Amino acid sequence: MQFHTEFSPEPLAHRIGLNSRIVTIGSCFAEVMGRRLADHKLTVLDNPFGTIFNPVSIAKLLTMALYGTLPDENRYVERDGVWFHYDFHSSLWANSRDELRNRLTQTLAQTSDAICKADFLLLTLGSAVVYRHIETGKVVANCHKMPGQLFEKYLYQIDHLRDDMTRLLKTLHKANPKLKVVLTVSPVRHTRDTLPLNQVSKSTLRVITHELTVWNDWVSYFPAYELMVDDLRDYRFYEADLIHPNALAHDYIFTKLAESAFDTDLRSFIDKWANVSKSLAHRPLYGNSPAHQQFLAKLLAQLEALSKQVNVSAELAEVHRRLEKCMMHNE
Repeated sequence: MQFHTEFSPEPLAHRIGLNSRIVTIGSCFAEVMGRRLADHKLTVLDNPFGTIFNPVSIAKLLTMALYGTLPDENRYVERDGVWFHYDFHSSLWANSRDELRNRLTQTLAQTSDAICKADFLLLTLGSAVVYRHIETGKVVANCHKMPGQLFEKYLYQIDHLRDDMTRLLKTLHKANPKLKVVLTVSPVRHTRDTLPLNQVSKSTLRVITHELTVWNDWVSYFPAYELMVDDLRDYRFYEADLIHPNALAHDYIFTKLAESAFDTDLRSFIDKWANVSKSLAHRPLYGNSPAHQQFLAKLLAQLEALSKQVNVSAELAEVHRRLEKCMMHNE
């Protein structure tokens, strides 16, 4: 008997390869997938602006980066001796305004360079609900725990979101014509917006992402949201907060991403790397025995073979260190 609907996404038109350069931008789910990609030895710039939920702020930041626009001087804010900027996540902070300005400027430049060289941009939209700074009338990426009365929360109009995302895609394509964009809607539940409004928000994002893939043959959609709510569809795949997908869900969704978006060579490499990673994490039961020395020698050979494909210098150095220690013990 089948007790759930297993969903296998359609293969993406453009496949990610081992040598692909990738940038991830958006919600915390973008960061999770970015880390998974980096852990599998892909070249990734992972969520450089920090967690950004709404498409308005995502579009603004990427446009700023590509046009070389400096952060708005009127958007800096100080709280408890720490400086933030309303257009960026709170993970980007500094002890002075000047220090933060330099950090943000460097982040924008780094992102621009990465986008212009990238093969793929994974763009994860989290929510169509935005917070507007009442005094300036501008949408913020993060409220930075400032008093709630400074902001107004509302559902951004779908037509305006569509326009913002359409302009962003044109800017991206102009900056890097070979760039392929993979859109996702974050499976993280925004329950603070109420469950009904969360559904409206996710539906709004889903409509926009669908339209953008129809209008642009270099833009694809990966159904992370659908995998979470229609395939897994169970609270055992959430963290204790019942909002964020847990590690088991991340594993499942990443596996589906690999099936849908990775080319044959990359999938083959990932299988090999999974075994190597497991071996790297292995700790011997009986110390530096001759058997463990043989195990390390075999692992070293595997890494040397993979070094022709990816940079494993750190792993090679670590295994050499363990092997030398083991050999000294067995002399």
